[in-house]
Amino acid sequence: MHDDRERPEGPSGSGISRRTLIAAATAALAVPGTVLATAAPGAAAAAHPFRDPTRSVAARVEDLLGRLTLDEKISLLHQYQPAIERLGIASFRTGTEALHGVAWLGKATVFPQAVGLASAWDPGLLTRVGAAVGDEARGFQQERPAGWSLNLWAPVVNLLRDPRWGRNEEGYSEDPYLTGVLSTAYGKGLTGGDPDHLKTAPTLKHYLANNNEVDRTTTSSDLRPRVLHEYDEAAFRPAIEADAATGVMAAYNLVNGRPCTVDPDLDTTVRSWTDRDLLNVTDAWAPNNLVTGNGSQNYYSSPAEADTAALKAGIDSFTTDDTDSSPTTTALKKAVSEGLSTRSDIDRAAGHVLAIRVRLGEFDPGGGRYGAIGKDAIDTPAHRRLAREAATKAAVLLKNAHGTLPLDRTRTRSVAVVGPLADTLYTDWYSGTLPYAVTPKDGIAGVLGADAVTASEGVDRIALRNTATGDRITAGAGTAGAPLRESDAAASDATAQFDVFDWGSGVVTLRAVANGLYVGSSGTGFVNDQTQPNGWYVQQQFSLEQQPDATCLLKYAGYETTESWWSSPLYLGPTGADGTLGLVEKAAAASYAREVVRSGTDDAVEAARDKDAVVVVIGSMPAINGREAHDRRSLDIAPAQAALVTAVAAANPRTVVIVENSYPTALGELAARVPALLWTSHAGQETGNALAALLFGDANPAGRLTQTWYRSEDDLPPLLAYDIIKEERTYWYFKGTPLHPFGHGLSYTSFGYGKVKRFDGGYEVAVTNTGRRAGDEVVQLYVHQRTSRDVQPLRRLRSFARVSLAPGETKTVRLPLSRADLAHWDVTRDRWIVESATYDILVGASSADIRARTTWKVTGETVPPRDLARTTRAETFDDCTGHPALRLVDESKERGTAVSATTEGTWLSFADAQLPRGAATFTARVAGGAGSVQIRAGGPRGRLLGTVTFPATASVYDYTTVTARLDGVPGGRDTLCLILSEGVRLASFAVRPKDGR
Repeated sequence: MHDDRERPEGPSGSGISRRTLIAAATAALAVPGTVLATAAPGAAAAAHPFRDPTRSVAARVEDLLGRLTLDEKISLLHQYQPAIERLGIASFRTGTEALHGVAWLGKATVFPQAVGLASAWDPGLLTRVGAAVGDEARGFQQERPAGWSLNLWAPVVNLLRDPRWGRNEEGYSEDPYLTGVLSTAYGKGLTGGDPDHLKTAPTLKHYLANNNEVDRTTTSSDLRPRVLHEYDEAAFRPAIEADAATGVMAAYNLVNGRPCTVDPDLDTTVRSWTDRDLLNVTDAWAPNNLVTGNGSQNYYSSPAEADTAALKAGIDSFTTDDTDSSPTTTALKKAVSEGLSTRSDIDRAAGHVLAIRVRLGEFDPGGGRYGAIGKDAIDTPAHRRLAREAATKAAVLLKNAHGTLPLDRTRTRSVAVVGPLADTLYTDWYSGTLPYAVTPKDGIAGVLGADAVTASEGVDRIALRNTATGDRITAGAGTAGAPLRESDAAASDATAQFDVFDWGSGVVTLRAVANGLYVGSSGTGFVNDQTQPNGWYVQQQFSLEQQPDATCLLKYAGYETTESWWSSPLYLGPTGADGTLGLVEKAAAASYAREVVRSGTDDAVEAARDKDAVVVVIGSMPAINGREAHDRRSLDIAPAQAALVTAVAAANPRTVVIVENSYPTALGELAARVPALLWTSHAGQETGNALAALLFGDANPAGRLTQTWYRSEDDLPPLLAYDIIKEERTYWYFKGTPLHPFGHGLSYTSFGYGKVKRFDGGYEVAVTNTGRRAGDEVVQLYVHQRTSRDVQPLRRLRSFARVSLAPGETKTVRLPLSRADLAHWDVTRDRWIVESATYDILVGASSADIRARTTWKVTGETVPPRDLARTTRAETFDDCTGHPALRLVDESKERGTAVSATTEGTWLSFADAQLPRGAATFTARVAGGAGSVQIRAGGPRGRLLGTVTFPATASVYDYTTVTARLDGVPGGRDTLCLILSEGVRLASFAVRPKDGR
């Protein structure tokens, strides 16, 4: 049996011509990193058809699959695929991060964060950025540093449904249409635009509905069918359909109670969007989460069972156990030997992997079309110019009272640039390494000259004195720093001084004045040796806990303190004989007097006083204020930063504020205190040059917000409530007044709109630059359906165009719109429909700034009444109690969705249902605990028609059919409401006349 499994399983490749043999041999020698077989002189393996680029991808994959043993095929299903030397096949790895530049491989061009790139509303720009990133990924192929791959894990297309999501910086928008357009554009750039010859193979992250970090491997995102199809799936589909992505990464979370790693939609739905092979991967270590006792989801009893389920669901590559593939390959071999999976399952997944490798040119002469690209493609002058263009186009002007901006450089001879981000650039978790950095201060100095610019970070410089001993905390000089300890150093000694940066939510960082480096945990103590806060646990975080006597305790707040295994809050205090600081319990913590050596606010005010203009740069630290594994704690700006703006604006009213962060921010009173506000994401190496160009009018801001900016957390439902319809989330359904609406952004010029006119394929509108400056307008088309069987969005973006206009120039902007763009999901018949209705066509400068409108009367479908005599899926309800009382759960581990009641009296209703008159029979499939289902007409407090009770089933997956007699059914069209007792799972039901017809 063992020998049989190891024997090659296909044709030997006989009948190959000498010319093909020579060409294939040349190809094998030319591919960088290829390991040629050494068993047979003459490299006979090179003759195989899979190396012939004139053959189809399918034929090449079929040939290669036929030559591989079962074990070799299984070896391809882990992230780290070993070389197969007998066939001259090199090793391969999935997954290089390339969200806004190639990351973790060395210096490379760093573009604005994804949310910043999206804010340009410029698909052409995204394509060019993607092409540059693809070139740079190829640029590393000759040297192939650890972590390099041509399978890129980008872009992130998860929707920015809730601005508190820690990974907000990674996504594009709260809108699925905008996300789809931009992800397709970026993906086209990454692939090179020819699906048969891939520059790189982008993978969309993270399928599906991944918009929270709290307990992200155990929380379930509840998606009823309309939300699933109209919202979450709609963001992923366009790039796959357009061949701009080559697969998806399964998310960590669960959807409707089932882990995304084993979501059958990976195979059935995602693969239905294209005729090409896709390579679907797991997120890191996610397969292990599935296994009881080994992970957090406890869904399967063994790795063999779990990996088989993932394979059958549509996973092709397992990202787990780092470089050690043996747990995965062992589990899959066991699964085949025990009959859990079949050889065809292995062949199918291995074929998907190989199809991508073929399309990447790995088996072509010279590595294919892109095989010759080298490191000279990295950080080129063209890419530097593109980085500046992207950073410039992505900034959003939020406020500009009295024409404060742009600054007149002839009258602006002195500028104070102040704030914690005034003279630094931060990178995020998925950033590349900056090849150089132009800070806001640098950029402004480049325009006015260094002598015209005064800078202050506006942060307090303090010493911390132990009130019991009188000693102060000291740090070391030099790049290595030194362990923090207490000594008798004076407060005036630089070794005893620290700059305190407030990042909000009580978290600060401490930068040692002795060497300009940040203090962080070393595992055994604390050392000042980091250029910026970083690492998975970001161990440079502290909290200065104020005490009643005005002293403070220095609490350690590294991210590991949020883990379940972290025992209790720990504080700093001397633990060594030499005063070295370590972690102690609160009762043993040292009490410190906070001695202000220099007031940051006073310093900034002094710098700002009497200047022609002041630029305050505030914002976030990307490793701290929300990132992977950590959601934001608040929408507010950090208190010390808000206070800085207030003080500086009071000292000099000619104050402009730049907010540099990665998400919507509740600016509160801050916005009212200053005349001009400009937002930018962390925009990469050219941030300072871009901001200077905008501030002084060399460029006209035209970025637009891709998310709603709310006034406070009070505008938001709980983070884990994913039903955007029920919870009235995003600009689609939000009925409040936001701080800034979706699509908002100002310009230094003004634009006039003509009438909206229909053309064959959409609508057109004449747009005129009515101001004195050239500028770009982002023309946005929204639709609203006036009447419908279902609750409809207030408006939905369906088309847009960024157009450049000279002063006085008019252009006719064409905005494509088809009938299909009006469709929504009909839950009663499980398909897309366009209803007969009047649709408002709304064109303007934002979702709330509509400049022109018309209507489109469409003759479509009329949804018939629900026929409850047919089996109705419970998940297709029209309304319900809401989260978390009603949950959507896995009907079985393999497929299907049921509803579950977590509290007594949870209800769900089915509108416009055709009910029989008089007596009827109610039949339902239920599971879970013992309980009941009440059947009512009209609503949760409507007429009681009957009740069915039932005992508990053997498990939540063991369904039974229950029946009850209904009396006094009103007949006709009405709402049917089902009220579930706690612990009941309902999969489906039917209501039939007593006679069964």
